[in-house]
Amino acid sequence: MRKSFHGLTAIVQYSMGCDVLSGDIYVFMSKHRNAIKLLRFESDGFAIFYKKLEKGTFEMPVQDTKTGKIILTDNELIFILKGVSLKKIKYRQRYSQTD
Repeated sequence: MRKSFHGLTAIVQYSMGCDVLSGDIYVFMSKHRNAIKLLRFESDGFAIFYKKLEKGTFEMPVQDTKTGKIILTDNELIFILKGVSLKKIKYRQRYSQTD
């Protein structure tokens, strides 16, 4: 959790093979899961959000076995930050144009 802008962007570009300028949010969690950093490129530069818990841990989402990546919706990210268990969430049926 000691890395800042340059270190985190290097991880995104070279280790993950992603475009750090895409506007996606990249999530980094500490080994003990009590600290989290979010990295995002906005139109004029990088932004980092850092949160360290005084008590408890963040939930680690399930990793895709094929790609090795974890892709979260905006709601899932908020749930992780707020301490809501992703395994116990039950979404109610809603209209979708793809149905």
